[in-house]
Amino acid sequence: MARRSSADASPGSVASTVDVVRRRLRLTGVVQGVGFRPFVQRLATELGLAGFVGNDPDGVFVEVEGAAPSVEAFAARVRSDAPSLAVVETVTASAQAVHGDTGFRIAESVASCGAPTTLVPADVATCAECVCEIGDPGDRRYRYPFTNCTNCGPRFTIIRELPYDRARTTMDGFVLCAACLAEYRDPADRRFHAEPVACPDCGPQLAFERHGQDVIRGTDAVVAAVQESIAAGEVVAVKGIGGYHLACDASDRRAVALLRERKGRVDKPFALMVANLVVARELVELSAQDEDVLASPAGPIVLCPRRSDAPLADNVAPGSPYLGLMLPYSPLHHLLFRAVPDRTTRVPRVLVLTSGNLSDEPICTENGEARVRLAALADAYVTHDRPIHVSCDDSVVRTGSRGRHRALEPLRRSRGYAPLPVTLPFELAVPTLAVGGHLKNTFCVAAGRRAWMSQHVGDMDSLEALHAFEGGVERLCALYGIDAVRLAVDMHPGYVTSRWARENAGGREVVPVQHHHAHVAALMAEHGLGEAAQVIGMAFDGTGYGVDVEGHVSIWGGEVLVAGYAGFERVGHLRELPLPGADAAVRNPCRVALAYLAACGIDGGEGDLAPHRACSDEERRVVARMVERGSGCATTSSMGRLFDAVASLLGVRQRVTYEAQAAIELEALAAAHDSGGVVWPVEFAVDADGVIDPAPLLGGLVAGVRAGVPAAALAHGFHGAVAALVVDRAAAARAESGLDVVALTGGTFQNVLLTTLAREGLEAAGFEVLTHEVVPPNDGGLALGQAVVAGTRTA
Repeated sequence: MARRSSADASPGSVASTVDVVRRRLRLTGVVQGVGFRPFVQRLATELGLAGFVGNDPDGVFVEVEGAAPSVEAFAARVRSDAPSLAVVETVTASAQAVHGDTGFRIAESVASCGAPTTLVPADVATCAECVCEIGDPGDRRYRYPFTNCTNCGPRFTIIRELPYDRARTTMDGFVLCAACLAEYRDPADRRFHAEPVACPDCGPQLAFERHGQDVIRGTDAVVAAVQESIAAGEVVAVKGIGGYHLACDASDRRAVALLRERKGRVDKPFALMVANLVVARELVELSAQDEDVLASPAGPIVLCPRRSDAPLADNVAPGSPYLGLMLPYSPLHHLLFRAVPDRTTRVPRVLVLTSGNLSDEPICTENGEARVRLAALADAYVTHDRPIHVSCDDSVVRTGSRGRHRALEPLRRSRGYAPLPVTLPFELAVPTLAVGGHLKNTFCVAAGRRAWMSQHVGDMDSLEALHAFEGGVERLCALYGIDAVRLAVDMHPGYVTSRWARENAGGREVVPVQHHHAHVAALMAEHGLGEAAQVIGMAFDGTGYGVDVEGHVSIWGGEVLVAGYAGFERVGHLRELPLPGADAAVRNPCRVALAYLAACGIDGGEGDLAPHRACSDEERRVVARMVERGSGCATTSSMGRLFDAVASLLGVRQRVTYEAQAAIELEALAAAHDSGGVVWPVEFAVDADGVIDPAPLLGGLVAGVRAGVPAAALAHGFHGAVAALVVDRAAAARAESGLDVVALTGGTFQNVLLTTLAREGLEAAGFEVLTHEVVPPNDGGLALGQAVVAGTRTA
């Protein structure tokens, strides 16, 4: 330890000595791309310390030298006072020899030949300071659509490799002008070492294109052209941070219908971008938590209950009780909702802003690609010249402020959250790549105690989706230098992802993981349950490949499991019922209803029920023959298909155009039931083996329909019966296993009413209830469960 003397300024004082020390600190977590090095420099300068800070593939390294109390204060405050976007996971310190440095500097980043361990930050919505700048005529970034700083802007979508520096991003082709370079080098500036920093003189630029017409350039001209096109009822493809969107006026029914026709999206609700929270309140019922999430740095789409008087075209979200809203999260978005100086264009208040793709294809990212793939969808294009390295669609979440039990629930985890990892409660045995499912695909790369969940890839129904999946796997593995030695797949042999893993294993071990086991394991992992933990898992969804103890293969989806990471026991399930035409039945709830009624021996009457009226005579005869002979039918224990059958029976939905449409509309009907009204009592039967028979329930609903009971009362009664079944089966499993933790997972538990009723009943019965707060309950969270199940197994 070195000592230096200091004299008191007062006359006659006695010289004293100050202990001078030097410490090297290593910080890991989300500490790059979030203004961490500038923060460290400011903190060190404030405390009178010398030294340096830098990035390397493992995070941030710091050396500080100065008075011992100041060094101690620095070590504490470097975590407690970190930037709001940072996540400091670990801080380690070691003593160093005193160098006698003066001043504090940001050192050059250090490359490494080893695997990076620092965390790539997610893209961040435009901060309030940058929004003010683009609206200030006196600012040099006035109306500049690529304004950003250390507190906001693109991160994940532009990073090519670590450590995070401009030269390793897609901004490397834009040379900083003198003014931007001065900001970049000024410790007092909020753009100090902001890697994507740019301005109108040196940064990316916009362009507006129409097929076969001259390109328009210049921000104001481009924005005016977009506003004119949208006001004329056209569809405009807009290149954003993570890919292209298709935009039109959400109040224009003809424009929305045109977009639906072109995109092949018959009924599925469109996402909306609103100018501000004032407009949002005109469309939906907003809670304080909704507003906070909408305005958060992640900037996701938030599902909120729609207002009956919402000033929107009626075909924006037909049949849905919710609207998915987001606020402008890039400078370009903000400009689209603002008047252009000296122009008289109509400024939109609400835009449909949906993914730039055909249904079931991945989002477009490249300008040339968009001109080809979106040619039949868009009337015009807004392009720019900043390359997108990684595509990233918008996230979708729902808040829990309307029910005291529910926290933030992700329904699609992507922009603003990906690729931030899930911290695992234990070490994985080997690095693992989990390829996820077929619908709502995400994949997961896991090693040690981290599981990196990819951004949303989508449904794997096209070659383009497969290519997007392959490219995403390659980029995420390369970014973190992970060589997965084990591949985890769904057991379904027909899944594209499972086939891809087997074909590309290259000698690596491929571990099949049962679909519903993966759902339960994902929920356990996100809640930090230890490696030896077990839970009672209620895994309810539409489809999952299952093999029972006797080797019988069927479609599972109404499962009661006693499960841990190492395995599970199926202690209960819905009775297997015929699914005529297998996947074809999924699109036709009326066929499912007819098959279920026939298989359960319920009198169908003389065609007096809704599913009879929805089917032609020939269709009814074919379904009856298939059920009677058992030919052309899969068998299923799916809770999702039971929801479809009930939706048909109650006249809610007979044919669907998107996944879970019937169940969503059934929930909306049930939620509309007057809480003080009579609920028609229906219930399941359960045999000694835990097989749940829906025949009594379906029979009771048929009786209710014929008795003239309002459909809303029947729908609410059905939801109550499913919730009561959850409580009953949990109690039975507790009696056998002694477990008192229940995991509610699978796409069916996206149903707010069902989840609320089930949770209330379970907690009243003394259970601890787990629901999803980090990864989606649907198949978008499947890969995390696959990774922890496969990654913990011995070879």
